[in-house]
Amino acid sequence: MDELIFFGNDMGAGANKLCGPQGGLQLLSTVATDDGRTLARMPGLARRKPPLRVRTQAGSFYVGPDAHDWGRPVENLDYDRFSGSPELVALFYGTFTRYLDQHGPLPAPIHLTVGLPVGTLTGPSDQVSATVHAARRWLKGTHAWEADGKPYAITIQEVRVTSQPVGALFDFLLDDEGSFLPRRKRLFKKEIGIISVGMNTVEVLAVRAGAPLPRFTAGHTVGVRRLLELLNPDGLYSLGELDALLRAGRLDTAQALPVWGREVTGFIERRWGSAARRFTAVLVVGGGALLLRDTLLPRFEGRAFVPDDPVLSTARGLYKFSLLQARRRRRRARAQGEEGA
Repeated sequence: MDELIFFGNDMGAGANKLCGPQGGLQLLSTVATDDGRTLARMPGLARRKPPLRVRTQAGSFYVGPDAHDWGRPVENLDYDRFSGSPELVALFYGTFTRYLDQHGPLPAPIHLTVGLPVGTLTGPSDQVSATVHAARRWLKGTHAWEADGKPYAITIQEVRVTSQPVGALFDFLLDDEGSFLPRRKRLFKKEIGIISVGMNTVEVLAVRAGAPLPRFTAGHTVGVRRLLELLNPDGLYSLGELDALLRAGRLDTAQALPVWGREVTGFIERRWGSAARRFTAVLVVGGGALLLRDTLLPRFEGRAFVPDDPVLSTARGLYKFSLLQARRRRRRARAQGEEGA
């Protein structure tokens, strides 16, 4: 266990977020197929740097910012992408490319804790098991790819799959070493609500003493994409293009934001209702938390909490959770060794 390097990965529809021992980063979840064409320089026009180009066994893809300006947009928000769709694999490799470029090659195999939407982990047990198995199957093993012509490789030895809101919970409860924060450890035994406002879905999860409360746990496709759809009635832009404009502050959301906000609060109200007053704390994370902060926080009468980086919070919490689990396993192994002696 000590020889593994731990990572948390939030496979969001807006951005793929990765957190490891040297910090976290995100890569916008915009992917386009690369048809191999190039555009000659045109005097009088500025020259644009192409986005990251990732070559996998399935072909060549542009990933990240401006990808949709350079190739044919690939926008797949179905849950089946988590079984290893070509565009998700390219995005996953692109994210690790950025991490490796910043921090250098990894000296050991990876233990990866992945956060998936609540919807993928809700339903008949055989269906949920199939989803988890499919995700583990393509993630585990040795991966090799090229990015901008340079070879990269990683080995993922262990894969753990959980829901994205779980990451937000442990980001709130744990410190950077994966230990419980003393002032928050007591809250773990109480009821805590989590709201994750992502690109594709809004997800709510409630836990008591570390166990989920199914009655208060659900996901619905009213994420930031609904806001972007309201701003794009004629379909002139891809979601990736609109997301980039939104992040750059170049979209006028004054009229659409309240409409979308009511859709989000309506979903939360239907699932939680007045029972939300039971929750000791309500965590609000995801990129949409930045947009709906003033809408959501007043509803919970001072019990709501938005982390310092609500976008990276889930991946960071998944990383912390993996450290916590590793510490517990080492403790059990030592105890068993002492008993055997």
